[in-house]
Amino acid sequence: MTSAAPHTALNLRPPREKQSDEMLGSLVESEAVEKESDDEEYILCRQCLHVITSSAERIAVQGLHRHTFANPHGIVFEIGCFRSSRGCGYAGPASNEFAWFQGFSWRVAVCVGCLIHLGWLFTSTGYESFHGLILDRLVTQNQ
Repeated sequence: MTSAAPHTALNLRPPREKQSDEMLGSLVESEAVEKESDDEEYILCRQCLHVITSSAERIAVQGLHRHTFANPHGIVFEIGCFRSSRGCGYAGPASNEFAWFQGFSWRVAVCVGCLIHLGWLFTSTGYESFHGLILDRLVTQNQ
């Protein structure tokens, strides 16, 4: 599957200057999520409507929740970063080849309901893991 592999990724953003240890220490930060009620907003797989995560799990990585990347095949992905994703399963071993986030390895993340490719799990020995989920493969629903 050529669309599932971030190991062929090309970052569309301009390169960042060399990051200090302090900046790397805050690589994964919690993003404040404002709620107007006690209702939780769930994020579902667009294909099968299986619950994947919730808006409360949104985080900023390198200062942003949303990131846009492309692979050399020209496939562009807009991903959102999430602390956890209970509705994802994982395919294949971890890889650090052409990783989109420096210092992280990745695994393909799929919906446990229908097995469609939803994004990637990013892990690191020095930082907390997070999910980068392809935003146009998700829908939101209030419960």
